[in-house]
Amino acid sequence: MGSGKTTVGRTLARKLNKRFIDSDHEIEARTGASISLIFEIEGEESFRQREAEVIKDLVMRSDIVLATGGGAILHPRSRELLAAHGTVVYLRASVNSILQRTAHDRSRPLLQTEDPRQRIEELARQRDPLYNEIADIVVDTGRPNVQFLVQTILAQLEGDASMAPAVDIQPDGVAVPSLLPSSTTLSMANAPFSLSPTPLFSTSPTAQPAAITLQVELGERGYPIAIGPNLLDDTALVTSQLAGERVAIVTNTVVAPLYLARLTASLLAAGKKITTIVLPDGEEEKNWSSLMLIFDALLADKCDRKTTIVALGGGVVGDMAGFAAATYMRGVPLVQIPTTLLAQVDSSVGGKTGINHPLGKNMIGAFYQPRAVIADTATLATLPLRELSAGLAEVIKHGAIIDTVFFDWIEGNIAALMAREPAALAHAIQRSCEIKADIVRQDERESGLRAILNFGHTFAHAIEAGLGFGTWLHGEAVGCGMVMAADLSCRLGFIDAHARDRLTALVKASGLPVVAPDLGGGTWLELMQVDKKNEGGTIKFILLRPLGTALITTVPEDILMQTLSACSRPQ
Repeated sequence: MGSGKTTVGRTLARKLNKRFIDSDHEIEARTGASISLIFEIEGEESFRQREAEVIKDLVMRSDIVLATGGGAILHPRSRELLAAHGTVVYLRASVNSILQRTAHDRSRPLLQTEDPRQRIEELARQRDPLYNEIADIVVDTGRPNVQFLVQTILAQLEGDASMAPAVDIQPDGVAVPSLLPSSTTLSMANAPFSLSPTPLFSTSPTAQPAAITLQVELGERGYPIAIGPNLLDDTALVTSQLAGERVAIVTNTVVAPLYLARLTASLLAAGKKITTIVLPDGEEEKNWSSLMLIFDALLADKCDRKTTIVALGGGVVGDMAGFAAATYMRGVPLVQIPTTLLAQVDSSVGGKTGINHPLGKNMIGAFYQPRAVIADTATLATLPLRELSAGLAEVIKHGAIIDTVFFDWIEGNIAALMAREPAALAHAIQRSCEIKADIVRQDERESGLRAILNFGHTFAHAIEAGLGFGTWLHGEAVGCGMVMAADLSCRLGFIDAHARDRLTALVKASGLPVVAPDLGGGTWLELMQVDKKNEGGTIKFILLRPLGTALITTVPEDILMQTLSACSRPQ
């Protein structure tokens, strides 16, 4: 457990042009229950039998990379199936590494004990001989670089004897083999709370990256995220996600002149009947009146329940179109086509929809997953610099709360990101979507873990409401909110001053504000009390403990007031 199986498996599958499947996710999709719940109700022996049946189905598929649960090899039938139908890769991790990566993971039933270390040691003694029995390739995961691990596996698959699994020198330019087994199995469980490090560029930063597709694993509600240049012109891709012949495109007055005609031409060429709805632009327009404009147009054109609503624009358009899709005729299909960096890395993924109320941001809405997200990275070329910076706030957030290696990468590549170098932006979008998709898979409706995605947002929403929606961009408020949350984390002893200053410097380098407006202590508290995370009128914050790990907590009011005083100034 905690070997990074899912991240390595997905990366390996992309390199081999194969499909990635996780047997645990497949079991959850088929049963509608979490692994921990199945363990609790059925017991481990019954679960292993169920797991063996699922593995039996999966290994018969071609062109896949299959990640099994860490305990799959305990069942003799599973071992037999894996050994007979694929190349088995054992990702071997030390007890210390596993303990560190699973420390905050409550979804692993076998680790819910008073002494997780002792339990991991017991599991290792029991399982290690079985892993080695069926493994064709053994790779030690101590080196924190996914690209190294994947290239090591590729070299072993190709039969390159010069590449030992645990060498300490990073390989250069290992070619992807052309003749490989039809399926590959990674034989250890993933660590969803401690996502594996991100690889560095494998191409020139100025190269135009190829399109990739990720998957949000939500069983029947799962959907693809396509990321790449000029996807708006890919008629086959766009139309493959449409439920019927009727399409309603929701956009705004800024995006429509740039991209509406291109998208419309693609859809008309495919024989679609189109309704276009152009809304006024701006966060201040994310309200009931604009939502009614969508409903008015849908009803006027007699759009039926097979009409697909397509959100073409940034986060405001995506949120409103999504809310309309969730409620029109009690739910119609939705496709998100985000055209801003903020929407591509955050708001278009995960199914949050809604509108603002004068008393609070996003307080009226619904969880409603799209059929697909299509992120055309070429649209970022026309994005104003201020909007680009706003999107980088959410990119930084993902590194700060869960992936310090990604945070390090952002620090080292911030100039490339600000210069819109295609490979840098593509990597930032891909990694951000991987992180958010994995969190959404574990907590779709924000009952726990997903709330960490609101790092900086408690302060940010107060700034937006206090100044008036639209005065600051949402990403600008989030950037400043993260600086304030880092300062609060430091005052509480959760992070040191160096980590606080690193985050502040990165936010500033992204062109974002690092000093908040002075709203007044009473106004700050009043606005922060209107937040979806709060319970019983108590304000909850997402803080860092340490950098790369987030927690949800309350704070003493006197410490909070110190942060408000230190991080804001009169306007």
